[in-house]
Amino acid sequence: MKLDYKKEYKDLYLPKNKPMLIDVPKMMFFAVDGKGDPNHNMSYQEAIELLYGLSYTIKMSYKNGNEPKGYFEYVVPPLEGLWWIEEGLFDLNKRNNWLWTSMIRQPEFVNEEIFNWACEQLKIKKPALNVDRARFIEFEEGLCVQMMHLGPYSEEPESIEKMRQFMNKNKLVDQTGKIRKHHEIYLSDPRRVKPERLKTVLRHPVRGIK
Repeated sequence: MKLDYKKEYKDLYLPKNKPMLIDVPKMMFFAVDGKGDPNHNMSYQEAIELLYGLSYTIKMSYKNGNEPKGYFEYVVPPLEGLWWIEEGLFDLNKRNNWLWTSMIRQPEFVNEEIFNWACEQLKIKKPALNVDRARFIEFEEGLCVQMMHLGPYSEEPESIEKMRQFMNKNKLVDQTGKIRKHHEIYLSDPRRVKPERLKTVLRHPVRGIK
């Protein structure tokens, strides 16, 4: 059976639609950085195409007998995004100054060498893509408050307010900023799912009050 990270790690990908505290472990990702409003943004669209291109190059490598050592069949994990701004408070309603890192989690057998191989393969298949934008990163998020947001992205502030109330009640400090960032995990494809049915995991890093 294929490993589906969403089902295997439900605490990370399928939280309830109410805030909860979680300690997020170290994981490996393919990542692409950018800036600006993601809507109608060619740089953002290219980043998504690049991430999925690299991820599926590795996922489908077994079909040509090129699978890496330790390979197992799996479902490509969902797209994720880290969002922040250079100065001031991050505002979900003001997007022109956003900075972002889009990323997709990779299976445990993927390393820097396999990443480089996938980049070379994708260059051949899609030479128009700027593969040099992609990075292979190790990301350990640590202590966070998260919840499932149900509905359009424009209504995320309502869920974030619930998360902040949970933080205050549990004596937690929201550390969202330039270092530890606003995090979203996209479980729905907005091209195929109505806005009111979208499922997005929202995650904010926190620390306890000493």
